[in-house]
Amino acid sequence: MFRSLSVRVLVALALGLGGGAALAAWGDPGLSAMIEPVEAIGGLWLNALRMTVVPLVFSLLVIGIASVADAASTGRLAARAIGLFCVLLVIAAVYATLATQGLLAVWPVSAEGAAALRAGAGAGQAVAAESAGFAAWLTSLAPSNPIKAAAEDAILPLVVFGVFVGFAATRLPETLRTPLVTLFQAVAETMIIIVRWVLWVAPVGVFALSLGVGLRAGLGAAGVLLQYVVVVSVITAGIALLPYALIALRRGGVGLPAFARAVAPVQVLAFSTQSSLACLPAMIERANDDLKIPPRITGLVLPLAVAVFRLTSPVANLAVAYFVAHIFGVQPGVPQMVAAGFVAFAISVGSVGLPGQISFFVSMAPICLALGVPLELLPILLAVEVIPDIFRTIGNVTGDLGVAALLKAPGEADEVIVDPESAPI
Repeated sequence: MFRSLSVRVLVALALGLGGGAALAAWGDPGLSAMIEPVEAIGGLWLNALRMTVVPLVFSLLVIGIASVADAASTGRLAARAIGLFCVLLVIAAVYATLATQGLLAVWPVSAEGAAALRAGAGAGQAVAAESAGFAAWLTSLAPSNPIKAAAEDAILPLVVFGVFVGFAATRLPETLRTPLVTLFQAVAETMIIIVRWVLWVAPVGVFALSLGVGLRAGLGAAGVLLQYVVVVSVITAGIALLPYALIALRRGGVGLPAFARAVAPVQVLAFSTQSSLACLPAMIERANDDLKIPPRITGLVLPLAVAVFRLTSPVANLAVAYFVAHIFGVQPGVPQMVAAGFVAFAISVGSVGLPGQISFFVSMAPICLALGVPLELLPILLAVEVIPDIFRTIGNVTGDLGVAALLKAPGEADEVIVDPESAPI
């Protein structure tokens, strides 16, 4: 069990919070000076993660956009599938914004708990990026100096620039496009290796950070973390209902009862494996056998969905970002919400296929930066991400199978494969 990084990080979080709370109860005034070197180790670990964000995000964006464009150019069905992916991701981003804001309005984090968690994480009160008006915000989307934008953590202009570079790369002749994409693939893989190294010592980093949280916030921080798990899990689970609703509203094609029966065993497998890729064979089998979706659709759409589409990515990521903003008392305006939604949409394409721990930080850091909130809480939240991640995978496989069902044309004849040996002579 302790071979799992998630379990080791969760244990480190519990030990850090408990140890810090015990030291705080002891009340020795000299403890703060003793804890500072430990907290410095946690800060060093966090900075090691942060240094990979900009090059990794930019490289993944270029690779992701180029791969999606290449897939869309392979045929009409692939283009329709990618168009449906984009529509669902936009709906998911809007839903996440409204649902998270609404749930936090009904069930806000206590002011004392938020203040204690901020103090424990060593982060001060954050202030959302001020909006200078729609015209100024629109002008800022295109960075006059991308390198300066990267240095200043101006993530939205950098994402826009990465999207343009990705689409522009698809217009290059193959002799130029291939080495350019290969270069960004090499950069991305190099950054991922560094992140793997950093995450290998994640239990040490999380323990060091959570020790300070426990020392300053006590066990009260555990209540806020539990609320975080519930909020993000509920919001993430909610988006899994979208494919059901779309299939129910659609006339013809796959019926809702049949879809519900077919997707249920795949959801059980997703719960146990927490991997969309591991569920792909089961999705293809259920789509062909139970839903009678033609193999020409399942053979293309489902592998494509697993490769470039994650329905829950913008939902869970935005829910986390808005929860962090809520902790810091940030009230983002409409421009900041639009920026966060756009970044979440773009990142959901670029970060597909990354391991869970790497994907969490790579996805969350740019969205938090777009909202103007610090990143100090992310390592603590990473430790409890194992529970929301279950709902991420369940929602993803539901969305994948739902897209395949929606692309089956109403009244389309099921393809019947006849066994030559059983055919009448």
